[in-house]
Amino acid sequence: MAEAKYRLIADELGEAITSGRLTPNSRLPTEGQLSQQFEASRNTIRDAVKWLINRGLVETRPGQGTFVVQPPQPFVTTLSGDWTEETGLGGGEGLAALKEVEARERKARVSAPEVSVKKAEGYVADRLQVDVGSPVVSRHQRRWIDEQPWSMQTSYYAMDLVIRGANRLLDTDDLEEGTVKYLSDTLHLEQVGFRDLIAVRTPDVNEATFFKLPGDGRVSVFHILRTGFARDSEGPISFRLTETIFPCDRNQFVVNSGEVPSRGGSSAEIF
Repeated sequence: MAEAKYRLIADELGEAITSGRLTPNSRLPTEGQLSQQFEASRNTIRDAVKWLINRGLVETRPGQGTFVVQPPQPFVTTLSGDWTEETGLGGGEGLAALKEVEARERKARVSAPEVSVKKAEGYVADRLQVDVGSPVVSRHQRRWIDEQPWSMQTSYYAMDLVIRGANRLLDTDDLEEGTVKYLSDTLHLEQVGFRDLIAVRTPDVNEATFFKLPGDGRVSVFHILRTGFARDSEGPISFRLTETIFPCDRNQFVVNSGEVPSRGGSSAEIF
């Protein structure tokens, strides 16, 4: 069966974009011009442009026309270790993540925390080792690099930590020193390690909207669950869970082990 004409037109225009013949921020010919160029009806051209929009290759600007999208510049996040001036390593979360962005000479921005108390369900209850339905504190933030949506992050803490004196977990202000240091200073819960589970899945509606991803699910997201452990008399115990959502089209990761140079990896290492 022959491929629909609008797809053939979209494929040809898409190849011109990915090859660089049509450069980022350049305007596509008008609908009438494309109709003459491809000897196709305006409806066929509209369908071809819609296909390109869904693939994230072009965007329409009201009153201006249709333009080639500037592809995102990938950012490499260091998942191992905590960021320090000496090592330059990050951790993919909190202050460490923002400092790593600044160390790469890019601009980071983070939203104010959205704080709520929820019932622990599923993997949250499992990883925090609390009863299903028990209250947990949720702290959610959204982050940008160079004003481009970069990640969504939510950290969960058992309500028992608040009862024991970590009241600032309920504050809607950011904890400038970071929650790990705050819990260490307040409750002497010193993090001795963490475990990351990394999965790839299709984004949900909220994620696709925030990250401005194509509506066809073509661009997946990384879903990282980080369980932090503190030392107890009987061994390591989990005391926090941080889940972070990264769109796959603009994020890469580095994990260091053993003696390695301090450089954690630059942007576009792979792409």
